[in-house]
Amino acid sequence: MTNIKPFLLTEKFFLKLLLSITLILFIAGISTPIMTVTQLVFLQSEFSILSGLIDLIEQQQYFLFAIIFILSVLLPLMKIVLLAWVLQIENSKVKLVKLVNLIHDYGRWAMLDVLVVALLLVTIKLGAIARVEVHLGLYWFAAAVLITMWITHRTVILVKKQ
Repeated sequence: MTNIKPFLLTEKFFLKLLLSITLILFIAGISTPIMTVTQLVFLQSEFSILSGLIDLIEQQQYFLFAIIFILSVLLPLMKIVLLAWVLQIENSKVKLVKLVNLIHDYGRWAMLDVLVVALLLVTIKLGAIARVEVHLGLYWFAAAVLITMWITHRTVILVKKQ
């Protein structure tokens, strides 16, 4: 049992470090361009998740703005913050298990943003008059989502070991 404690501390430190990197990837992913859409060779539009949200507000599409903001920005950010809190606090196992289960349950909804981006790309690529060029922001965003999923999995295992 004495050998497990130092391993848990080093894994917790590693997960905190990785979570910090994930937060940077997430911010870069939502703020940098994820794609450029070229229509009829002349018109080019570059989009990031944040610029798309701003466009939705300017077009008064408040319901669509709310859905995409909640699924693409708010839920993933809340998941990162809650994971950081779980990894930081030393609390009763019962409270931690409840919190980790909450993160795990609502974290699945955060994957809908990846589906929305994928559907958007497929829809545009099927159009005969438009060309889509994918940018680094999409990869940073996807990496942040995938790493967060892995950290959640490892955190569930850590909490159960305590």
